[in-house]
Amino acid sequence: MRVITGKYKGRHFDVPRSFKARPTTDFAKENLFNVLQAYFDFETERPRALDLFAGTGSITLELLSRGCAQVTSVEKDYQHCALIRSFISKLNDHNALVIQADVFRFISRATQSYDIIFADPPYTLPELSLLPDLVLHSEHILAPEGLFILEHGKNNNFSQHPHFVEERIYGAVHFTLFQ
Repeated sequence: MRVITGKYKGRHFDVPRSFKARPTTDFAKENLFNVLQAYFDFETERPRALDLFAGTGSITLELLSRGCAQVTSVEKDYQHCALIRSFISKLNDHNALVIQADVFRFISRATQSYDIIFADPPYTLPELSLLPDLVLHSEHILAPEGLFILEHGKNNNFSQHPHFVEERIYGAVHFTLFQ
């Protein structure tokens, strides 16, 4: 796994083969961040970001590299949290917080708001279709003018959702943006 661009551009991180999480592909990640640059000027705005279902921390590292003021990663699996913490420690970046928690519980109890919320749940997660409403109807979690990005497979279509902005498809990876 590598960081595509920003201050940590080109840094490589080894993910153990035993991990069941699939990092977002470099191709999909690069294209997603090209899209996000139309919504945020990372250098001047320094958005706060939330990475739900953080997995290997690939998106967390990219957000940090791009200059987010703060990145919070939420992951249920202890080993994955430990891995993400080790990656952040290697970068010596103090703008990251890794929380081991159930994402649904975290969303229901959130008191801080974020400019960017990224969620990459397992594509077979039964509650995947509920995530947009949970995030968008939460009282505090998404900042005004914030953006929620949901990574999912081809079996989900959110184009009729009232907060739908756009969908981008890169191979088997679908990103749906909500505001």
